[in-house]
Amino acid sequence: MQKGTALIVGITGISGYNLANVLLASGWTVYGLARRPQAQEGVIPVAADLLDADATNKALEGLPITHVFFCTWTRRATEKENVEANGAMMNNLCQALGKAPVQHMALVTGTKHYLGSFENYGSGKAETPFRESEPRQSGENFYYTLEDILFAAAERHGFGWSVHRSHSMIGQAGGSNAMNMGVTLAVYASLCKETGQPFVFPGSRVQWDSLTDVTDAGLLGRQMEWAAQSPAARNQAFNTVNGDVFRWRWMWGEIAAFFGLEAAPFPEQPMPLEARLKDVAPEQWRAIAQKHGLREPDVDRLASWWHTDADLGREIECLNDMTKSRELGFLGYHDSRASFLELFTRLRAQRLIP
Repeated sequence: MQKGTALIVGITGISGYNLANVLLASGWTVYGLARRPQAQEGVIPVAADLLDADATNKALEGLPITHVFFCTWTRRATEKENVEANGAMMNNLCQALGKAPVQHMALVTGTKHYLGSFENYGSGKAETPFRESEPRQSGENFYYTLEDILFAAAERHGFGWSVHRSHSMIGQAGGSNAMNMGVTLAVYASLCKETGQPFVFPGSRVQWDSLTDVTDAGLLGRQMEWAAQSPAARNQAFNTVNGDVFRWRWMWGEIAAFFGLEAAPFPEQPMPLEARLKDVAPEQWRAIAQKHGLREPDVDRLASWWHTDADLGREIECLNDMTKSRELGFLGYHDSRASFLELFTRLRAQRLIP
């Protein structure tokens, strides 16, 4: 099948970076947009701040983009501000691409579609396993705003769309690690190993005991490529998870074993990472980086304590159904244990963790 010319919006993030690798391996031409693009072999960099409409228009003017992949977001203090800022980014992008030969546009969102926004996290009434047919939850949610802008632009310009609702995403980012649980847990385990701290699960008893799933960033990339080219996937929303399930009480031991640690028993009191590490981790990590010759001495460029706390601290079960994708032809699968261990191995090889 003939490949197109892709624009990946958010090329330095976990989903955009891994999608680029998938598309390049398949023979696509790939442009990568970010405020500060970083070198990625095969990717043509485009520098623009999507909140600046004029700069976005200038950066994208005349580019022969056939497929757009929106893999970015910006965080604000309230959901109302999230709606305004992220909606502006999507509006500015769609306006800038008004004359491009766009055939398809994909949007990456996530499980907050079912759980509610950060302000009302866990307030959603959806039952597990989450299915794409579930109606939207009450309250503001910037995911819904992005969808509505996408749907309207697709109707105006006649291109197809797809929405990809990932769960906790495991993989390496090209620059930003704002929502990267895998790298955060690698840093946490390395800190425990070097300082002698117990490797304690930081989340809730519900997450420790319940079934859950995660999304390998490479699998998300493969699903997005499939949806961009498959007539059956046109104008559809899809859950995107690996296809297996696990309990954190088991996975915690697997992660501990990789780092030569013993998994601590579930704690009697909550042990969130941000409260424990935000003040002490920067100095500890600088010392570890110097000792082992690591490439990144700034722990805040690697770890995202707040987001991992949010994912692991939920008081409800989170499990996603993949039936719709499978019935329409996407049969991708990835072992979740392998998602973590492959990432940790790569981070070691790149001297990002000891």
